Amino acid sequence: AGRMRRARRVRVGLVALVLLAGAAAPGAAAQAPEQLAETGLYADFAARAIDPANLPFSPQYPLWTDGASKRRWIRLPAGTAIDARDPAAWVFPVGTKFWKEFAFERRVETRYIERVSARTWLYATYLWTADGRDARLAPERGVRGAAESSPGVRYDVPGRGDCRICHEGRATPVLGFTALQLSPDRDPLALHAERPRPGDVDLRALVARDLVRGLPASTLAHPPRIAASTPRARAALGYLQANCAICHTASGDLASLGLDLDAPLESGPGPASALVTALGRPSRFRFKDARHDADVRLVAGAPERSVLALRLATRRPAAQMPPLGTRVVDAEAVALIEAWIREDLASPPSAPLSSSHREIVR
Repeated sequence: AGRMRRARRVRVGLVALVLLAGAAAPGAAAQAPEQLAETGLYADFAARAIDPANLPFSPQYPLWTDGASKRRWIRLPAGTAIDARDPAAWVFPVGTKFWKEFAFERRVETRYIERVSARTWLYATYLWTADGRDARLAPERGVRGAAESSPGVRYDVPGRGDCRICHEGRATPVLGFTALQLSPDRDPLALHAERPRPGDVDLRALVARDLVRGLPASTLAHPPRIAASTPRARAALGYLQANCAICHTASGDLASLGLDLDAPLESGPGPASALVTALGRPSRFRFKDARHDADVRLVAGAPERSVLALRLATRRPAAQMPPLGTRVVDAEAVALIEAWIREDLASPPSAPLSSSHREIVR
């Protein structure tokens, strides 16, 4: 049965790659530079001086990548701006560039995304040499075991196909640069969130610089914030938004699963879709091992019987979630999600947490 599940997952992945390859065909001629120094990130590569045209930012709900520390930058072509009339699906001008640097004590890789045409984004990964002197374009299929992320665990640099699978399942392939991620109303319990550095841009700074246009006035007056019944629920839903809603949404390749982990904002109607589509709902994936036999996505009060929590807590290849980009269990996330299921979902407050409710409940 396990082999059959793995084979089914492989078939689904291959279908997704074929579809994505077809979608990328119009920009097939676009080629990434061979060296990171040629992408425009640095004003002086030898001195590791970032070009001042590249703006640093820190999303409030970062993606877990086996504990890697990260730095991120965006560059917009001169005179252009992001079209933010739809706060949930920003439109980036052609020529927009993003970089994300991953480090485990030393720089290991820098990922690069560029919008090369109205229909196509270019993805590339640059692998740093062990001495940190250079970063060159990684092979199309990535690099397995590129560095040690924790004792005895090797970290894999993803292939470009992996990048497309994660990034191109939503209205925009940019995942960490959104109204919610850049909201100045930051979640104090957000897991692994880096404290914004001097010069980091957020939603207000982007609007003030005229780099984001068309944003509804209400979005700036009341910065995006996840609607949740408790501070812990807000952090849990934010974690699922960043780490799981990449794929699990009401649209995209996995929409047929009926699992939507997009987090609701306070201005939006109705309860969290994660609760509507997961709480008490049967799971197509049955999690079974020596200690567990679960077939329900979320069971209020019982994380040990909740498939969602169990899949976060394993790195068994056929069962783990997320399926890509991680070999190390995020222990803090497991503790957060388990506490949310055990306590918040079992005894939900009578009213949702308001924007004026600021106390931190652990």
